[in-house]
Parts: sequence; C-alpha cells; structure tokens
Amino acid sequence: MTAGPPEQPLIPQPPPTVTALRQAVAQITPAALPAFTRELDQAADQARLGSDLAPLRRFTAHWAVHVQIHRRPAVSARLRALEEVVETGDAEEVRRAAAEVGRILDEARAALSRNPR
Repeated sequence: MTAGPPEQPLIPQPPPTVTALRQAVAQITPAALPAFTRELDQAADQARLGSDLAPLRRFTAHWAVHVQIHRRPAVSARLRALEEVVETGDAEEVRRAAAEVGRILDEARAALSRNPR
C-alpha cells in the first residue's frame, strides 16, 4: 500500500504573534481558547514581574506548536489517540505512546524552525 498525497493543513501556519495564534486557535481548536487565555495571562504576569520577555516567548512557541499540530486533522487525531493511551494504557503501551507523542512534538518544532514566519 502506498501513502496518499500529504494532508493539506486546515489553515496556513500563522506568525508566532499572540493575535495571530489566538485567531488560529479560535478557528481550529476553539475549546482550547480558555487555556490559551489563561496561559497568556500567566506569561504576561511573569514577564512583567521579571522584566523579561522569556515567558512570552515560551508561550508563543508552545502555542505555535499547538497550531502546527492541530491544523492537520490526521496528526491532531493521532495525538489525541496517543494521549488517551498515555492516560489509560499499561506501562508498555504508555511508553510507546509517549515516545510517539515526543516524535510528533519534535516534528512540529522542526517544521516551525524550517519555516519561520
């Protein structure tokens, strides 16, 4: 069996700005918006208290990866299935699922670094 053509993403990868990422999250994973807002508030507070932009950079990097994964329905569905295994599987299943989750995250980060916005 040969693989079909690569899956087309639902949306283009947005630039790693708060506004663009919020719009993307609202479009592809609207249920994640409360977490996005909560984490943004925490990052902004940490940045202000520490006079350091690192928390905001970590925030945008995290959510850029989220969008990179979830804009591709097949990858998003696989990640959800693996997360279920991590929560309910036996030790060996959890180990294999966690390794695959790591690969998905690594591939998303690599794709972002190849195509910076």
